[in-house]
Amino acid sequence: MLYFAHRIYGLFMSSTIAYTPIPTQWVGPIKISGNTVNESISVPLATYESPLWPSCGRGAKISCLLEQGIMVNVLDARMTRSVIFDCQFAAQAQACAQEISARQADLQEVVAQSSRYAKLLDIHHEIVGNLLFLRFAFSTGDASGHNMATKAADVLINYLLANYPTMRYGSISGNYCIDKKAGAVNGILGRGKRVVAEILIPEKICRRYLRSDAETIVALNTRKNHIGSNLAGSIRSANAHFANMLLAFYLATGQDAANIIEGSQGIVHCENRDGDLYFSCTLPNLIVGTVGNGKGQGLEVVEQHLQQLGCREQRDSGDNARRLAALCAAVVLCGELSLLAAQTNPGELMRAHLALERKA
Repeated sequence: MLYFAHRIYGLFMSSTIAYTPIPTQWVGPIKISGNTVNESISVPLATYESPLWPSCGRGAKISCLLEQGIMVNVLDARMTRSVIFDCQFAAQAQACAQEISARQADLQEVVAQSSRYAKLLDIHHEIVGNLLFLRFAFSTGDASGHNMATKAADVLINYLLANYPTMRYGSISGNYCIDKKAGAVNGILGRGKRVVAEILIPEKICRRYLRSDAETIVALNTRKNHIGSNLAGSIRSANAHFANMLLAFYLATGQDAANIIEGSQGIVHCENRDGDLYFSCTLPNLIVGTVGNGKGQGLEVVEQHLQQLGCREQRDSGDNARRLAALCAAVVLCGELSLLAAQTNPGELMRAHLALERKA
């Protein structure tokens, strides 16, 4: 039980906190334009997979050859928490759900009174038997928002139980959020930052630096990322290795690394535009923040990285986190583009790994 936490921790945890070093390199500069970042900037990647650095570096180099570089736009930002209520029958659950939806303005005021930063954006519900699942979405400022959303949901639970006596408490988390698990709902309704990164590469640059061409890369993306992922049963996901760049970026900037599970559910879409390559990465579930998580645990290196990334500036609430999300999406595109290009050439991927890992 939670009230025995102090005893359990004392019995089963060391009182000493140790730190595990992870090799880190800065990749870039990456040239970025869009609604959040408009500059050339390098980003840190912490990984044991050393070929990831030069692979992302190739994408970064290409971005610097283009007038607009990588075009990154942050389209939405939210954090969610779902809760469960027990009702006697489905009819009561439906009646409560309809009333709660109609009183969203009241619930927004309840949240506003409990937090300086959390704001209730919307509510969705599902009914299973007599169970009512409510999915709350909040804006959470510069925090990724896990704890803030849970705290706000807890306040809402108490308010709803006091106002709807036919409902009983089920759980503070109902997995309809959905946190750190693969699912479809996040991509549909949103969880984290929704970001699109795009680049348009002229044919000559594509052939010279990627050693490939638009037609071949587009064909591989269709066969590998879309058809292959469909055969594997992927959920709203069609990419080669978003997770590699996400994990390396998350570790270097103090994020919750487990969120790469939903974060890596993204889609690569590319086109052959008269020989030029249009290449995009859509990340609908990018969960990052510039306060909280590893940012306040005595990890000076994380603080240094965030400062170098320009994510410690005095901006409107949420703007530093959106900046971090844009930088993350840009480096994801760099790595995804480079890997797909390499896989269009027989033997290139393995030769690169052998050469780079043995050298490292």
